[in-house]
Amino acid sequence: MGKWAPFWPPKAVAISLLVWVTAAAAGGIPTTLGGPFEPVTVPLSDEAFRGHAVDLPDSDPRVQRRVRGWEPEQISVSLSATEDSVWISWITGEFQIGEGIEPPNPTTVASIVCYGNSENSITYEATGYSLVYDQLYPFEGLQNYTSGIVHHVHLTGLKPETQYYYQCGDPSLPAMSEIHAFKTMPTPGPQNYPRRIAVVGDLGLTYNTTSTVDHMTSNQPDLIVLVGDVCYANMYLTNGTGSDCYSCTFSETPIHETYQPRWDYWGRYMEPVISEIPMMVIEGNHEIEQQAENKTFVSYNSRFAFPAEESRSFSTMYYSFNAGGIHFIMLGAYISYDKSGEQYKWLERDLANVDRTVTPWLIATWHPPWYSTYKAHYREAECMRVEMEALLYSYGIDIVFNGHVHAYERSNRVYNYTLDPCGPVHIVVGDGGNREKMAMDHADDPGHCPDPSTTPDEYMGGFCAFNFTAGPAAGKFCWDRQPEYSAFRESSFGHGILEVKNETHALWTWHRNQDMYGSLGDQIYIVRQPDKCAVKHQVN
Repeated sequence: MGKWAPFWPPKAVAISLLVWVTAAAAGGIPTTLGGPFEPVTVPLSDEAFRGHAVDLPDSDPRVQRRVRGWEPEQISVSLSATEDSVWISWITGEFQIGEGIEPPNPTTVASIVCYGNSENSITYEATGYSLVYDQLYPFEGLQNYTSGIVHHVHLTGLKPETQYYYQCGDPSLPAMSEIHAFKTMPTPGPQNYPRRIAVVGDLGLTYNTTSTVDHMTSNQPDLIVLVGDVCYANMYLTNGTGSDCYSCTFSETPIHETYQPRWDYWGRYMEPVISEIPMMVIEGNHEIEQQAENKTFVSYNSRFAFPAEESRSFSTMYYSFNAGGIHFIMLGAYISYDKSGEQYKWLERDLANVDRTVTPWLIATWHPPWYSTYKAHYREAECMRVEMEALLYSYGIDIVFNGHVHAYERSNRVYNYTLDPCGPVHIVVGDGGNREKMAMDHADDPGHCPDPSTTPDEYMGGFCAFNFTAGPAAGKFCWDRQPEYSAFRESSFGHGILEVKNETHALWTWHRNQDMYGSLGDQIYIVRQPDKCAVKHQVN
């Protein structure tokens, strides 16, 4: 069992902290030690980058099928819970959409990965499993979908921080992929970290997405964290007709349709990136995709491999993993998060097992933000915050990443809407480039405070957002100015890069798409103070 206790850093850590503070000050980069900062809102100087985004059409060569027969496509790498294993995923065969379709037999093609330490020495072999999934709409005029064969193979016994080369497919046909390469994560430890971690949200598959991905890959990340809303297949009817209006287009249909080939297009477009850079994803609301028999999240759960079992989770909707000295907690906002539920109980156990002397950094992600000052989705996830915030705070969560709101925002350290030097920094990166509108209105702008009755989470059905009872906004549902917990906000498409330098300092940089690749929109050192903030930690 854990207990309250301060964690005092060794002398070397204190010296390291002083070095980074000095270096940051000399370079002009602010640190959270200098906060809380006065709120900043970047004005809308170029609305051309802040309107609708246009989806890539299915005629774009980047989303068309480029393989033959049973050759693998949509290849991706994802991490397991520990540094000595990864998952390789891919699809073989063609999807089918329409009526009278015949699902392929998953046993037709084997799930095999051949790998090794060089292109000329691919001597190891691992076998996995395969599946086929359906998206069914038994209504007149709506078309059903059956996927190709989805393969997942777990590679184990790998060396940390090591480059591996691999081919996937079925060598007996033969139908093998080209040779790809990935690098494993460092061993957990207070001085061991991946160089750069890209964080993106609400990516979609638009021309703005391509700008985001180009910027992101130019920064050469070792890991990509996608905080929900992947391809926006549910912005289309089953006949492939797209819509910019999430609700009005589907008001006459018996069920909210999705156009599943958009998933295949997204996988093809992203393959050159995620076949070599591991990507970890958590579900967003656009992954719900309800179909016949009230099934949800079928495509999301089928296409990605998750370290759920390895992290002792009850569900693929929430899990955890290590990336060197960082422990990532991926939480599900569209599955029960009540204190009496399985996810909350799992979270308690997972947090209790984190050894901060080994993984000093604790980072949490889920899709809808608790701290966003935009009108869009304002306080929508309040019930989740009420249930889980105190638990996360008690274990000293350092950073929270969210999406959902299509803009960028970084908070001061905050807990329960109050500035708190031991609270986490909340960062919203729902600005990846999807086809829905960029969020531009703020809840504190005159006339833009939403009606409280419109704010509950439609999917989870919760209503917990009431007028504030204390602080500058007491008696009101919205602030009348940018809240003090909001440090920086801007309505632009972009992505972020996290560089953890040591056990106390991490450099966060947000890049807006319209800038040159080498420039930045927001940058700060996030500094942990384990000597001042008492946290629960594992007691052996």
